[in-house]
Order: sequence, then structure tokens, then C-alpha cells
Amino acid sequence: MVILAPKGTKDIFPQQVYKWHYVEKAFAEICDRYGFKEVRTPVIEHTELFQRGVGDTTDIVEKQMYTFMDYGNRSITLRPEGTSPVARAFVEHKQYVEVQPSKYYYDIPCFRYEKPQSGRLREFHQFGIEIFGTTNMMADAEVMALGFDFINEMGIKDVELRINSIGCPSCRNIYREKLREFLNPKYEKLCSTCKARYEKNPMRILDCKSEICQEQVKGAPVMLDYLCEECEAAFISVKNNLDSYEIPFTVDPGIVRGLDYYTKTAFEFVTNSIGAQGTVCGGGRYDYLIEELGGPPIPGVGFGMGIERLLLVMEVNGVIIPEPSETDLFIAFIGEEGRDVALKLSHELRKEGFSILMDTMSRNIKGQLKYADRLNVKRVAIIGEEELSQNEVSIKDMVTGTQTKVSFEMLKDYLK
Repeated sequence: MVILAPKGTKDIFPQQVYKWHYVEKAFAEICDRYGFKEVRTPVIEHTELFQRGVGDTTDIVEKQMYTFMDYGNRSITLRPEGTSPVARAFVEHKQYVEVQPSKYYYDIPCFRYEKPQSGRLREFHQFGIEIFGTTNMMADAEVMALGFDFINEMGIKDVELRINSIGCPSCRNIYREKLREFLNPKYEKLCSTCKARYEKNPMRILDCKSEICQEQVKGAPVMLDYLCEECEAAFISVKNNLDSYEIPFTVDPGIVRGLDYYTKTAFEFVTNSIGAQGTVCGGGRYDYLIEELGGPPIPGVGFGMGIERLLLVMEVNGVIIPEPSETDLFIAFIGEEGRDVALKLSHELRKEGFSILMDTMSRNIKGQLKYADRLNVKRVAIIGEEELSQNEVSIKDMVTGTQTKVSFEMLKDYLK
């Protein structure tokens, strides 16, 4: 019986993993430029964290979480998103007593049980940033500016920033009643999931993927028409700040976001290059999440970006990611004495930072050269009886076939 990887997961081999290294390094570097520092949280969390933070009426909590009882009879969940664990850590370790705002970034695997499709897996990977501690809308614009700069630096040209405000609990309650009034005559045509949402959280109906439900919400009232003075002023401030950054955007009243903790600002970077419209990056403000998790009333804003989808969009956009640097030298040898010298040389050169390969399959010299050629190595150092007697190596250029003699002592300088 062949054991296969679970559905919705993916193995990543060296032929592809260098692309991951490229975007991971680039994301860490741009976060550093913006003053964000890395935070790492556990893969597992208590299930209650996501029920309280993400919301028990969301698709994530209702349908997608990997939840199990551990040996201590505790309900444990593999994290489905990154913001709630960072907020939990912020509260647990009392980071709110430090100078604010706190600015974090992360690069993590997440887990959701949903139908695997292009750019979406059950185990997926996510970049994210969070700013805790400020109600100033400059923070919202800064989060979007980082996302905008990173996406552009990755060579993606067809992504559009769309923004919305989903208000605060006060104005949102008024809007929900207006939305229920609008949907009431259409209630029987809604899917079973949206019928449940009708009472608990009707805004989630706007985000339903069912074509039937999408037809029913056409012409629905929009949150922007019901913003309170504070939320309206905040949204104007966000737009002004984005203008100052000279970042183009479109106001899209249809953006809801899939997590209950969002307030005020909601945004998405969307693309049409991978078939159906896809979100490359999504986020917004969440002023009550920290308090909901037992901390003081500290606001936050951030985003999450799927790495699989990012790489897919980069590929569709024709972005060429530089391949890893070539091997500096392959050392081939003849006989036991040649092997001993080759091992000593390889160790010394690797400590100096050179990439050195050797054969560990007991091939003869012809087999070693053939192996080096299959690895696309450009230079091979040969150590045989003649080279040992003269304390040197014969370096063969695998492209031209020419050979050069270099002493053991000068080999490091030659490679440099």
C-alpha cells in the first residue's frame, strides 16, 4: 500500500522551494523597512480562541476548522488564520504595557477544511502583519502601503486595491436591520447557510459564494450609507492617507471580509489573472478583538496574504524568480588517499562559505564526472595519484572541457 499525502496538502521539492525562499526573504525585508518585527505562535490553539475571535457564525468556525480533543480532554484547533493567535499572544504576555504601537509580521502554515482549488489548499501558508495600539488611520494606510509595495516588488502588475468600511458595532446594528428588511421577502430563496446567517449575522450573506444568494443580494443597501460620524470620518481619513501615499484604490461597498472581528476599514488586493477573481491579500481594522480575548481595549489593523496564491499570480504574470546560486566546485577523487584528501578539502572549503559537492555512491572517476555533469556543475576538481604527488588538483571546466592545475593551498583563492 502506497501512503499518499492528505488531500489538500502539497509537497515542495528543491525545484520549487527556492521560489518560496525568494518571497519569504523579500517579505521579511520589506517588513523590516516598515518597522515590523517577526512573531511566532503555536500551530495549535484552544478552540475557544477562534470561536470568540473569528466568530462562531463564520464559515471558518462552522465548517472549516481542524478541531480535535487532546488526551487532556481539551478542544484543540489547528490555526485557520494568523491574527487571533498573535492577538492572544499579545494579551497573554502583556505586550500592551510596552511602548505602542506594537508592529508584528509572521510567515506561517494555516489549516482549513475546504475544497482544494487553484491557489487554495487545506494546508496553506500565509504572510501577515499586525499593528496593535493605535486608532489613527495612518496605521490602516501603512498596512495597505506595505502590501502594495510588496506586491509591486514581486513583479505583479494586474492587482487592484479595493477598500470599504464595515462600520462599528453601533452603526452596524442599524445597517443589519435595514439589510434584514431588504432580505425578508427573499428569505425562502436563500441557501440553508444564509438562512441561519439571516438572524445571527446577515452581513455574511453578502459574502456568500452561492450564485442564487448573490442574485438575491443585488440592490441591497450598503454599509457606507449607514456609517456613524466617527466611522465616516475614519474612512475619509483612510482615503486621504492613501492619496498621500499615491496608492490607487477603488471603493467597493461589497467587501465584507470573512471574519467577524473586523471593524471600520476592510480591504482586498484582487486579481483576475488566475481565472475567477481572486484575493491575493485581504485585511482591515479590528478594534475590539484584543478586548474580546480578555485584554484591555486596544485596537488593531493588519492583513493576511496567501503564499501559494501569491506564487501562482507571479507565475501567471511571467515573473522569473532567480534560481539558486550554482555549486562552486565538485570534488572527484581516485582511491582511498584521494578520498581522504577530498574530504579534508571539502570540509575546509565549506567552512569558508563555498558550495562543494562530492560523490557518496562509490562511483569510479568516470561515474563521478557523469554525476557532476547531470547536476549541471560547471567545475570539477579531480584528485588522483598524479595530483597527490604534486599537491594539486586538476580543475576541469565542464562546459569547455579545458583543464587547469591549482595547488591545494591556492584552491580557496582560485574559487574566490
